[in-house]
Amino acid sequence: MNWQIWFAVAAIVLTVLALVKRLETRMVLLIAGFAMCAAAGEPLKAFQAFIKGMTHTTLVPSICAAMGFAAVVSATKCDEHLVAAVASPLKALGGMLIPVTTLLTFGINIAIMSAAGTAATAGATFIPLLIRAGIRPAAAAAAVGGGTMSGLLLNPGCAHDIYVAKMANMDLMSFIGWAAPYVCGLVVVATTVNAVLALFKYRDHKPSEEELRSFKSEARAELKVNYLKALAPLVPLAILISASIWFPKAGIDVVAAMLIGMVVIALITMMNPGDISKAFFKGMGSGYAQVIGLIVAAGVFSAGLQATGTVAAFIDALKSSNELARWGAAVGPFLMAVGTGSGEAAIWAFNQAVTPHAASFGMEPHSLGLLAILAGQFGRTASPLAGAIIIVAGMAGADPVSVAKRLFPGMAVALIISALIVV
Repeated sequence: MNWQIWFAVAAIVLTVLALVKRLETRMVLLIAGFAMCAAAGEPLKAFQAFIKGMTHTTLVPSICAAMGFAAVVSATKCDEHLVAAVASPLKALGGMLIPVTTLLTFGINIAIMSAAGTAATAGATFIPLLIRAGIRPAAAAAAVGGGTMSGLLLNPGCAHDIYVAKMANMDLMSFIGWAAPYVCGLVVVATTVNAVLALFKYRDHKPSEEELRSFKSEARAELKVNYLKALAPLVPLAILISASIWFPKAGIDVVAAMLIGMVVIALITMMNPGDISKAFFKGMGSGYAQVIGLIVAAGVFSAGLQATGTVAAFIDALKSSNELARWGAAVGPFLMAVGTGSGEAAIWAFNQAVTPHAASFGMEPHSLGLLAILAGQFGRTASPLAGAIIIVAGMAGADPVSVAKRLFPGMAVALIISALIVV
């Protein structure tokens, strides 16, 4: 290996350490990427990658529109009606509340997409319900936190879906349709493993009086569910599924579906159109800053790896053993997500630098890309540093580590199975 590759290896190690120390992700990736491009004698590649990410004609419109719609859902409280609607049948399930809550939260995450947003919205309703039904606070938090593991992958507005589908030259809805059985099956596996441990190892359905007394929550007035508002967050998903099945030539894309969904919400809620418009564009801006910004930074980091020859060397190694690619795509993003509380940086870096070359070592780009995404999602869900886990732990008055240890086994099992069956 030449000195540029050793420089890149050092940059990767320092990047991981910086992310573990919770330094700003985009800043860390940009500095590392620019440094590697400069070391390779090609500093302009970093600027070119930056501009390419900023102006990506597929990602930017779709992701910003989806984030704008999510902001409208939150501003109109439609997300709260969705949670309240699915919570009403839960009260008499006993210990089965734990896996059922996880699966319902997973369904809510499909519509809301944000893990932290799902945790906050679902947790406010589900956590008090579970604890009052006799579930330990840490287990109640884990039941909700576990449901944030990967539901967003079934939403056409998910940035990872859009990117991998485009890279693999697949229609977006075709990619989601292909991925859905894997995503849902792995969620069921992880949920089952964690529920069995919760009920038979931790005995989380038999808390002590002291544990229940330690939980304090403000009484909330029971929300009278408006089922039109509850269904409104699902409108874009329904439009895209219907269009892909019955009207494939209609040209309905993510942006159109999100805009139609916004209009439907405006008609249902009768909220001031100006306020809905403000929420939509504020959400679009947040989407650009948070999601597109991370894609841009990861693209610069990837450009640095390519400029130093690190990607080429890694691809050559993968050609001799696709097992290295399989477990690298699984274990790398998973461990980085557990250590940092976010799998986004690892997912984007891997899928921009390595996944496009999947065919050269005997794999399909869409399957390798999905494996990296799932690994990052599972790792983030098992991390006590993840925002969603901290939120639910705080709501339950539990220690985030106690919550994460109830989630880690299921996430680890799902990771191993995903590596064996997805690619």
